[in-house]
Amino acid sequence: MGGLGVQPGSQILDVAAGTGSITRALLANGHHVVALDQSEEMIAGLDAIRVGRLLATAERLPFREGEFDALTAGYLLRYVEDVPAAIQELARVVRPGGTVAMLEFGRPKGVWGPHWWLYTRVALPVAGSIIGSGWGEVGRFLGPSIDGLWSRNSPQGLARICEEAGLGQVRWQLMSLGGGFLIWAIKK
Repeated sequence: MGGLGVQPGSQILDVAAGTGSITRALLANGHHVVALDQSEEMIAGLDAIRVGRLLATAERLPFREGEFDALTAGYLLRYVEDVPAAIQELARVVRPGGTVAMLEFGRPKGVWGPHWWLYTRVALPVAGSIIGSGWGEVGRFLGPSIDGLWSRNSPQGLARICEEAGLGQVRWQLMSLGGGFLIWAIKK
């Protein structure tokens, strides 16, 4: 997640760190990172790197107000029950002037919409079943999970939620023909 606007050596919280792809990129750019996830199995993948790791949820972050220079969250919002409360909590732990950046799957519109639906409803479950080890279940979960987030929230709606949570200069961008969504903002 480029464009955080923070100097190397900054304190960054990576929420929903999963197996650590964003964490590793932040470390490679010289930041001090705390990786947080609610899944012990996911965060265990970070054993091989030197990073602060914590098992917790985005809705109840165990940090002081303004403790971090920036915060990243990859594919988090689909998993929280109360998106406005979760974004409020994410904003709380970032210092004024710090950046919050979130990456999510999008839902393409127009000609790409039906292709995306087939990909997430048919191709991913079939590929997951072939791979095995629970990937079929993941493939079946992903499409409805993405649609659930976007049926409850538009990009403009998420931007408004960020503003109500105390974030300013909110910007968002669709990526990959709408299959990805990036939102970033500055803590007021």
